[in-house]
Amino acid sequence: MERFFAVVDLSKRFGGLEAVRQASFSVHPQEIVGLIGPNGAGKTTVVRMIMGLLRPDSGKVLWKGKDITREPTWKRVVGGITGTFQNSRPMKRLPLIANVMVGLYNPRVTRQGQWVKTVEARALEALEFVGISDLALTPAGAVSQGDLKRLEIARAIATEPELLILDEPFAGLTPAETRLLANSIHRLRKGGRFGRLHSEGCAMIIVEHKLSELMRIADRILVMHFGELLADGPPDLVVQDPRVIEAYLGRVEAPVREAF
Repeated sequence: MERFFAVVDLSKRFGGLEAVRQASFSVHPQEIVGLIGPNGAGKTTVVRMIMGLLRPDSGKVLWKGKDITREPTWKRVVGGITGTFQNSRPMKRLPLIANVMVGLYNPRVTRQGQWVKTVEARALEALEFVGISDLALTPAGAVSQGDLKRLEIARAIATEPELLILDEPFAGLTPAETRLLANSIHRLRKGGRFGRLHSEGCAMIIVEHKLSELMRIADRILVMHFGELLADGPPDLVVQDPRVIEAYLGRVEAPVREAF
């Protein structure tokens, strides 16, 4: 049986720095996988290789049994893998709805043929799904950081991904904004009323430093440290792993769950 998504022995060097060393893991359909680790652990390097923004020095990226390691980013989007970035870079003078519409002019969306709505209506659906349809005509440069984070997700889900990669979606958000965004992410995994995702939902890889919120919504947690995968398992078990605690806190006598 072919794997839905997997990376196998991914490695990446930047000069003398080995940023990622033989990382291997898989993701199942509709699974939320959290990718955590101290600063400089190699998390963002891994997701940039998954999205095709960096080419690994060795190893493979496998999507539905196919090796896509050398495919460009746009081809991965067409194939069903979409991601958001840690720093939002919207077209600030355009309204939110136009920011989403731009991404709808791609072969993946047009070939689906399952929706007979205008591009504008489809973009509005994506904004509604993440809870900011009331700001559809507001220029992107005039909304809050939290709303920009939700805009990033709306732009991504409008392409109907089967695997969504979120790089620090909660960074810079207030507690209230974090909860709202986490609820949107949870709904997306379960499926909802948006497009093809009405029945299927999508899988996700989430890189995040706000661990308490991530632990609430993730099915599995991967922990990276110095470029290597240190742990892989359910959130409750991972936070009690002495190796994980040491990576975050230094040597301690007993697990300290409150730190997460």
